[in-house]
Amino acid sequence: MRKLSTASKAAYSAPAFALAVVGIPVYVYIPKFYTDVVGVHISALGAILLIVRLFDAFTDPVIGIFSDRLNTPMGRRRPLIAAGGVLTVFAIALLFNPPGAMGAHSAGLYFMALIFALFLFWTVVIVPYESLGPELTFDYNERTALFSTRDGALIAGTVIAAAMPGAVRWAAGLDSSPAGERQTFFILSLIYIPLILGACTWCVAAFRERPRAAVRSDLRIVAWIRASLANRPFRILLIAYTISAIGNNLPATLILYYVEYVLGSPRADLFLALYFVTGIVFLPMWVYLARRTGKKAAWIASMAINTGAFFWVFFLGAGDETLYGILVFLSGIGFGATLAIPSAIQADVIDYDELLAGERREGLYISLWSIAKKLAAAAGVGFGLALLGGSGYRPGVVQSDSVVLTLRVLYALVPCLCNALAIVIALYYPISGEIHRQIRGAIGERAAGRAVEDPLVPGRIIGQAGAGRG
Repeated sequence: MRKLSTASKAAYSAPAFALAVVGIPVYVYIPKFYTDVVGVHISALGAILLIVRLFDAFTDPVIGIFSDRLNTPMGRRRPLIAAGGVLTVFAIALLFNPPGAMGAHSAGLYFMALIFALFLFWTVVIVPYESLGPELTFDYNERTALFSTRDGALIAGTVIAAAMPGAVRWAAGLDSSPAGERQTFFILSLIYIPLILGACTWCVAAFRERPRAAVRSDLRIVAWIRASLANRPFRILLIAYTISAIGNNLPATLILYYVEYVLGSPRADLFLALYFVTGIVFLPMWVYLARRTGKKAAWIASMAINTGAFFWVFFLGAGDETLYGILVFLSGIGFGATLAIPSAIQADVIDYDELLAGERREGLYISLWSIAKKLAAAAGVGFGLALLGGSGYRPGVVQSDSVVLTLRVLYALVPCLCNALAIVIALYYPISGEIHRQIRGAIGERAAGRAVEDPLVPGRIIGQAGAGRG
């Protein structure tokens, strides 16, 4: 099993750090920038973000299938990572620098066009990039280390992205007026563009992809969905992760509103940084725990800690900054593992698919995974902002009791319920370290032309005509 050097892990993780710009700024700062400065109505903005994620439900499998079928001297993944990086920074430059003096309708159309472009181009880079990861090592525990490094870099990038607007305002002497906010996002675009280009270049240059034949099987969309969801371990993982991610994206979307209008505090940036830094600090502990207890047990424990602490946020009100900070810290202990461990588990279920299908189809699985993440984020932004707008939210004024209650329910209670349900579903996930070793051994046997028994279904023979497909 291949062990990766620290330099290789860093090169693979670099795009995750840089592309964190598509996380916090787009889901937290861009919505407030476009509603309060550019003039897009909050309900319209929420609807646009929901629709663009539904659009991703089509583009993700297309890019995933294309990535699996691509055959170039550079490999299947790296050409798309390079092209996607260039297109993504082009969209960021325009999204972060909207024209001035637009009406609400024009501003909404401009936002819709640019956010569609950004997420399309981001898909071109992120699906092949994430598909590259499971190919770099097949070792059960090494994958946990690799994806923990990658997702640790993602969290670190998110911390930087969360702190960057405040840091830019401070360094440039800008205020929070509309003109100051526009200048802030202009400077941010100047920082993010070379960062993303440099990180994607480093990743593309650092690796030579393993020789792989292009996927041969029927990859029509309907057949792809049927084949992917017939993989029971993947189905369990996907459902549990998606439900958990829906809950986790609501607080990410609503934190600026919650901290300002429920706690009455101007320190949202500080609380965001505390949450993400805590996630990074405790991530090595979760890697160790996953080695000792298995990925499944560590993932469930991380969700339980994350949820158990965050539940009490519902009961806070104006002036409770200290209590909120303590709960954010406790919840953040489990945060990093809720990202990294499912990614490592996902690589294992792709191995199981290789055993069943006789070929590697990372692009197929990563694209479905990407759809789940994007739809979860869309649910957080779209439904969260729509419900907030429907409760009577108006920017820049003291909010009504109904708005405050809506914020508390959406920000705290709904995420906890989602995570509790995800924990119950995750209990049924069947692949342990020992079973994964059996899967890798069976893949080798099948590649040698011998029929093998399915490690998850005793008595089921794989490798004979018509057996084990799909």
